Amino acid sequence: MVIFSGTVQSDYLKYLPGRLDDRTKVLDYSAADFETFRQTLIKYVKANFPLDYNNFQESDFGILLIELMSAIGHIQSHKADYIANENFIRTARERSSVKKLLELIGVRMKGPTSAVADALLTFTTTNNNTTSLTLSPSQRVVTIPSPEDGGQLTYTIYKVNSNGTVDLDSNSHSVEFTFDAAPTGSSIEITNAVLMEGAFVNETGTFQSVDAVKTIRLSESPYIEKSAQVFVEGNPTTAGVYKEEENVYYASGSQDKVFQIVTDSNFAASILFGDDTVGKSPSLGDSFNVTYRVGGGSRGNVANGYINAVLNGTATYDLGQSPVSVSVQNSSIATGGADAESISKAKRYAPLVFRTQNRLVTLSDYKAFCNSFTSNYGTTGKATASVRRAYSSANIIDIFVLEKASDLQLKRATQEYKRQLLEAMDDKKMLTDEPVVVDGLIRTLDVFVTITLDVEKKTSEPEIISSAREILLSYFNVDNTDFGEPFIPQDLIRVLLEDQRIRYATVDNIEGPISIGFNEVIQLNNFTITTAYI
Repeated sequence: MVIFSGTVQSDYLKYLPGRLDDRTKVLDYSAADFETFRQTLIKYVKANFPLDYNNFQESDFGILLIELMSAIGHIQSHKADYIANENFIRTARERSSVKKLLELIGVRMKGPTSAVADALLTFTTTNNNTTSLTLSPSQRVVTIPSPEDGGQLTYTIYKVNSNGTVDLDSNSHSVEFTFDAAPTGSSIEITNAVLMEGAFVNETGTFQSVDAVKTIRLSESPYIEKSAQVFVEGNPTTAGVYKEEENVYYASGSQDKVFQIVTDSNFAASILFGDDTVGKSPSLGDSFNVTYRVGGGSRGNVANGYINAVLNGTATYDLGQSPVSVSVQNSSIATGGADAESISKAKRYAPLVFRTQNRLVTLSDYKAFCNSFTSNYGTTGKATASVRRAYSSANIIDIFVLEKASDLQLKRATQEYKRQLLEAMDDKKMLTDEPVVVDGLIRTLDVFVTITLDVEKKTSEPEIISSAREILLSYFNVDNTDFGEPFIPQDLIRVLLEDQRIRYATVDNIEGPISIGFNEVIQLNNFTITTAYI
């Protein structure tokens, strides 16, 4: 028996699930950020579950789940973009990514370079006819605290030869300074010396690996660029001095005694030899002696007279030798110390270096090579190349060069730097080319910037000014400038506005672009940052 309750129930409003492809038509496949993912998921729920869920208040648990999924989507999208960007040199932003990409084409990012300063050695003679001063390897080392961070700085004394070159082959030997005979009690000053930042290291060992490619892992770090000297003893066919090349594949044959430096992210270095097909491979059982220096960086750029130490030396006179105390000072500013090669410089010049293929043909080849060149004492520079316009001089290539003094300053290149640069180009240039090294010109610039902030950010003013200062210094970093590049105020304003806390900015003392000659570089002299509020 059926009893009618008086209520009629119907399921005609019940939602019938559609086909899967119909349900996904509301999805936005271009969604890449949290807010877009959130709106897409809400639209999906409204379209496919209109009766099952319709409470879209932010406090609801369903919205919590939607926002969690949006956050996951945002993270995954960002990670996918990050991985894609890091696979290309032009878009890579991480140092480790750029380093690995460049290693694929045989280009290594340079490590820190060391500072160099002129040295003044002073001592008083204790015997008649004193004619020379000798410093043993241990007596050539000066250790002082860094004015930048208080850590230890080590400088090594080197002799400057009569032709102006630095005797870099005396790493592990004593150095002798000679002068006219002086009587007892005379104060003698020696000026043909330089102080190079970096602690000297000497390592010996024996090749015990049977692999064709021999390696030596250096125990101390960070390795200073171009400081390694390698000597091998043993088999007559493999013994001798080995020369450093940027890549062992630059060797011209199987008999070339060359090696390559490979560094990790902490600039701990390994020495890589050839395989007897490209470059000579030391024999099993050969012994090696490696000298190199560790340290480097901008922290070694100290002021004139900052180094003031006393060392022991040996004076030679007509009847013998006697110990003397030697006062050591730096008689010039220590310059050339720089941190590891910046990402921007590597991305700018590494592809050009790869194109040169270890030979110099075009002006771009010369420019790329000179901008990537590192001297034997670790300094780098900035250069451009130009062909002389006279028809009779078309084969003469002027290389305009400035040596790097610090991350923010360039200086006139030393004679030693120019000599080494010419020697390095000699075996790579075309036979008829005649490169001539010429001093580049520096145009200094004062910049006065005003940044405008919202009034509620006044409590954060010191932090924002510090951020603007770092942005400005990075903009004028030596690695981010080039010969002939004009200064455009709008470009500086654009990079300042990357700090979202700055509403807008102005360069007060420069109205428009400043153009310069092809052989000139703009360098920051002084700058001032002031604030205004709205």
